Amino acid sequence: MREQEPMPEKPDPAVREPIFLLPGAVTAVVGVLVAIHLLSTLVFNEHAKLMLVFYGAFQPLRIVAAFDDISLGIPLLWTPFTHALLHGGWDHLLVNVAWFAIFATPLARRYGSGPMLALFGLSAAAGAALFAATSLYTGSYLIGASGGVAGLTGAATRFIFQPVIVGTHPDTGQRVMLGRKLASFGDMMRDSRARFFVFIWVVLNAAVPLFPLLTGNQIFIAWQAHLGGFFAGLLMVGLFERRS
Repeated sequence: MREQEPMPEKPDPAVREPIFLLPGAVTAVVGVLVAIHLLSTLVFNEHAKLMLVFYGAFQPLRIVAAFDDISLGIPLLWTPFTHALLHGGWDHLLVNVAWFAIFATPLARRYGSGPMLALFGLSAAAGAALFAATSLYTGSYLIGASGGVAGLTGAATRFIFQPVIVGTHPDTGQRVMLGRKLASFGDMMRDSRARFFVFIWVVLNAAVPLFPLLTGNQIFIAWQAHLGGFFAGLLMVGLFERRS
């Protein structure tokens, strides 16, 4: 008799491939951002849209107004965070969602969902703080996830450019990847790729106020939120690093 190959095993129906390769928390945040924008564009009337921005956007002028009437400053309790959930258009949303997915994913896998979300929220607040410091009396307001996303970018910069550490499994002796170390600021400045990335990020955002002088057109980019969020993430990520 001719020897036959064994029959392939039937796939276990309980084991399913994930539809999305993103961590659950990353997918959830993307879903929330898209859902809020869908509501604001397809469901809300003009009054509801106005109220969403009025109570959700970060408005630095509220800080000044609160000295005359404390109740006017109450939204400052949540708007440094909720402004990151609102967007001015689909292009604004899609850029932030893509950037969020790219940099939130390695952070969620390294630290977990909670620390990633904390970095996102605290970086958004740090971006709002720098925005307030530079536009307190202008009457402008801040919306968009870019400050929080910038914080995730800064946090990821501390390890994504570092070499992979390879170790030996204590039982099998097999070579295994242990991940990447969190670089010190000195390590980052000595690494040409990390140094170049930080330099380009800072220069491009710091140069935004000069664009109208060169082009003659006003550019509505919250560069302050980008810089504030980026450096907040860069500094804070070490708080979530596991100590061996």
